[in-house]
Amino acid sequence: MSEQASARTWLGGLAIHGRPLILATVSAGVVAGIATIAQMAFLAGIVHQGVVAEVPVQELSLLFTGLVSAILARGVAQGLQARFAARCSRKVRSEVRHQINRCWQTTGPVAIGQVSAGTLAREWLDHTDALHGYFARFLPQMILAVIVPLLILGVVFSLDWLAGIFLFLSAPLIPLFMALVGMGAEKLNQQHFQTIGRLSGQFLDKVRGLTTLQLFGQTAPAAETLRKRSDDYRRVTMKTLRIAFLSSAVLEFFASVAIAVVAIYIGFGLLGYITYGPSDDLTLFSGLLVLLLAPEFFQPLRLLSQHYHDRAAAMGAGAEIVERLQSSTDTRPAAQTGFEPQAPDIISVQDLYLAYDAERPVLDHISLEIKKGDVIALTGPSGGGKSSLLYLMAGFMQPDQGHISVFGAPAGEKPFGWLGQSPFLVHGTWADNLRLTTPDATDVAIETALRQVGLGSLLNSREQGIYSKITEDGQGLSGGQARRLSLARVFVANYDLILLDEPTAGLDSDSEIYILEALHKLARAGKTLVFATHHQALLTLANRTLLVTEGGVRDA
Repeated sequence: MSEQASARTWLGGLAIHGRPLILATVSAGVVAGIATIAQMAFLAGIVHQGVVAEVPVQELSLLFTGLVSAILARGVAQGLQARFAARCSRKVRSEVRHQINRCWQTTGPVAIGQVSAGTLAREWLDHTDALHGYFARFLPQMILAVIVPLLILGVVFSLDWLAGIFLFLSAPLIPLFMALVGMGAEKLNQQHFQTIGRLSGQFLDKVRGLTTLQLFGQTAPAAETLRKRSDDYRRVTMKTLRIAFLSSAVLEFFASVAIAVVAIYIGFGLLGYITYGPSDDLTLFSGLLVLLLAPEFFQPLRLLSQHYHDRAAAMGAGAEIVERLQSSTDTRPAAQTGFEPQAPDIISVQDLYLAYDAERPVLDHISLEIKKGDVIALTGPSGGGKSSLLYLMAGFMQPDQGHISVFGAPAGEKPFGWLGQSPFLVHGTWADNLRLTTPDATDVAIETALRQVGLGSLLNSREQGIYSKITEDGQGLSGGQARRLSLARVFVANYDLILLDEPTAGLDSDSEIYILEALHKLARAGKTLVFATHHQALLTLANRTLLVTEGGVRDA
């Protein structure tokens, strides 16, 4: 299935999800259309009665009351239409973000980490927001562009069938040009989203690596690359705007010509220069009402032509989102089938097979058991599969074959502690970072956890204590302090299983000591620790050391 077809199918499924609110939006729009017809009828009646019949103004109070009521009804209906449309868009975009979130969870942190953070942010924010116009404006207007003109056409035919024919023949020109313009607009919008996605990803990556670029004297080439990408984005944007403005001008031209033809017919008919068909029966009321309704007949079609670009934007954004959703099934093998839970006090690895390259499996049908409370060290050469085994135990990846039972449940289903080689921090306070895993943690519990990982003296030196500020890159903390801050989450959450990937890699001797002392405390508390390491002091902490190499796992 092509990208456009996949995007259309996906958008159709989302439309079903928001159907009640779409119907409510259309209903309010129909009421607004009927109120508009009534408004023009009352206005034409007032002019006819006042000019032709010379009825005194005081005797036209009923018509004026009807006119004001129609205006108020039209305003209320349009307000409700906008409200329902906004609610529909909000509901659909919330569902899309749920789908993206589930996709990220399914993909897992290992695979999703290979994607630029800028690209993911664009999909979550800009691509999703690009769907707003499609569901709030285009879909309802596509239905209203049929119903409201038909209502007006019915009224016009009842007044003058010749004027109705003029409108009827000119109406198809607008959808025709919309379709012709849309063919190029969809492709350009998809190119637009692809270009800005690459630009945002490259910009964020280069900002994050600015120090490295400066050290190697590559800031100028990096800036030149961004300049070229920005220029590509500018060109695509201008092409999109050019099509939008040209198409709007053409559509407005045909609508104006059609209205002018009707106006000429009405004017010459009232003056008596045209005697063909129903022109002899024209009155100021019927002629003025047809003339007032002619712009309203084209207004829904004009709005549809304007919102057609919302469809093109949604198709472009939808193609990118669908590609991401489909990639979640391509980048991660199916979940374990035929899972058989083992005893609740062991971690059981049965006939586990994992291969990134079919000729060189990382883990080749390994089996092992880890008892609750064990401290297990995974050692071996780099690339031997230590981190992969940890990822599998965490549920970040699924094996190609075999099963993992973690305390009687599939890997990743029960809460566990994790400390990777790069600590994960968010912009906020120390307390915010510890409450990521335990939102209801008290200030006392947070402070206690920080002291247990050796951050007590640093905590005492900060005026704001646990509410000291920190950035996502750990600004204000050394690498070891940031690692210990992440480890403090484990103490706050009180997990039974803790997985650590090279917890002392790249740390100074003081930070290593603090990490070792913290792990000793966890081991004495009866926690199950499994960590990958080459560090001799950590190896002595373990009561069992496993050598992971050449696809196998054995006791060292």
